[in-house]
Amino acid sequence: MRAVVQRVDSASVTADGRVTGAVDAGLLVYVGVEQGDTAEDAAYLADKVRHLRMFPEGDKHLNRDVADIGGAVLVVSAFTLQADARKGRRPSFDQAAPPEQANELYEYFCAKLAEYGVRVERGVFRAAMTVASVNAGPVCILLDSHRVF
Repeated sequence: MRAVVQRVDSASVTADGRVTGAVDAGLLVYVGVEQGDTAEDAAYLADKVRHLRMFPEGDKHLNRDVADIGGAVLVVSAFTLQADARKGRRPSFDQAAPPEQANELYEYFCAKLAEYGVRVERGVFRAAMTVASVNAGPVCILLDSHRVF
């Protein structure tokens, strides 16, 4: 599984003309599931996101995590994180998990994150969504459960 984690002052997602999730200070997390990913991958990423120190504390620039600031997390499914654009000009999504598996692990990721006591807001799986965010910093971190980067 892959995630793009962005520190935000605010973020929201709209699907079918209605806001399905919104946060003030906290994190916007795009999640993409790869073929072969398991619940272990989702749990690893949830733990990483929950405890990732991305917020300032005095003169220590990145010393607090999302719970420390009383923030929330907006999670948006994004199979495009599994794109392979190394060859040609059109990305390949062959490594993205099938929708049933991806949705199951997306939901599991959100549930594990919520178990840490963090408020979790969500996009709509497989929907065309509009995501609005005010990035803080900007601070953006790439995560991969297979630790390829």
